[in-house]
Amino acid sequence: MGWIILLALIALVVFWAIGAYNRLIGLRNQFKNAFAQIDVQLKRRYDLIPNLVETAKAYMKHERETLEAVIQARNGAVNANASAAADPGEPAAMQGLVAAEGALRGALGRLFALAEAYPDLKANQNMMQLTEELTGTENKISFARQAFNDSVMGYNTAVEQFPSNVIAGAFAFKQAELLQATESADEKKPVRVQF
Repeated sequence: MGWIILLALIALVVFWAIGAYNRLIGLRNQFKNAFAQIDVQLKRRYDLIPNLVETAKAYMKHERETLEAVIQARNGAVNANASAAADPGEPAAMQGLVAAEGALRGALGRLFALAEAYPDLKANQNMMQLTEELTGTENKISFARQAFNDSVMGYNTAVEQFPSNVIAGAFAFKQAELLQATESADEKKPVRVQF
């Protein structure tokens, strides 16, 4: 009789450990999927930027430095996004992405500020369409970032809470990094892309 109780307790602990492990796997996959949604929107934005620069180039011939800065910032952001997509939630990759996105946001902000001085560019149909698509993509990125951060928060909570933290420690589940903006209050405003 004592052996049966002991075997039942062991079985209960084993089933609990399997359930906790599977829950952590599910939560980790959930935040990786949430990052994949961000990745889709970032790639969409990265694809729009060269078209935007080409359209602006025809009107802003004397602003070559600004246009090149936008392309360089875009390329840096593409590389940082690739690192983050390879291991979503890894602190160094996420911080690199935040920094690269901040540089891109600044370069785009300078481009749009300069574009204000070019009325023909502001009236260009292609430019208006690209800026509208860029604005929509920026909104989708914001929503996807919120969903990612919510998923990471759920995963991190499970990694920290007792008793699942025992399983997390035993199987090397590490906390994931949130995708946070590090800009000042003025820079947190969305990039203005209206013409």
